[in-house]
Amino acid sequence: MDKLSDNWISEGLIDFEYKKYLLLAYLKGVEEKFKAVKLYPQLSELIGHHEKLNQLDKNRHQLKLSFPKEMEGIDLKKMKISYKNNMQEDDVMKELGDIISYSLPKIRQQIEEGKTIYDFIESHLEIEPVGLSPIYQREGYALLSYAHTKDVFIYRYQINLFQNSVDRFRGIALKFIAAVKRSLVHTYDKIKMDLVKKFQDLPNPSTWKIETKQRVPLEESLLPVSKRLLLRHVEP
Repeated sequence: MDKLSDNWISEGLIDFEYKKYLLLAYLKGVEEKFKAVKLYPQLSELIGHHEKLNQLDKNRHQLKLSFPKEMEGIDLKKMKISYKNNMQEDDVMKELGDIISYSLPKIRQQIEEGKTIYDFIESHLEIEPVGLSPIYQREGYALLSYAHTKDVFIYRYQINLFQNSVDRFRGIALKFIAAVKRSLVHTYDKIKMDLVKKFQDLPNPSTWKIETKQRVPLEESLLPVSKRLLLRHVEP
């Protein structure tokens, strides 16, 4: 199974064995992708599923706490009153609880495996600016390459700012421009000069070279890991 619905736990039959089958089939597909060093979109999907299940688990407990209670006894030593629920969880709520309790550690384990691969890929990336870095760095170019080939994949990046009532966030968007070959003559600096001539709206662009010695898939791993690495290096 390549994808698990966002609402998989509440859709269709609420049955532990059925949901267990769905989850394990999905995680098996994720594991196969990870073995091929393909991280995305699977890793971000796993994190999303984990967050939703956590929230659902909290809401389930909040609902249980809201059930009407009656006093059961008084512990004079601890000066504590104990209560008992007048209502018990119905079969559906219990089944959901069992599914959540089973699913959370399974998904968490898969996330940890994905993070291990992510850290390995990132640890083998080398990033450095091409030429002089301008003051304005919210837009520019990222030159992705593999050390064992002459191919250079050119992306234009843009930093986006988001703000809510509490915090301010940064995001980064990459747009593919072209794939070129580097050589003794066609260096990274020459590639940057060519970009300046072709796209004159950025006369002195912030340009970064990101290179890896590992043979990892471009779209599913190198590109998303490079995006996050670039975001940390670009000046706000």
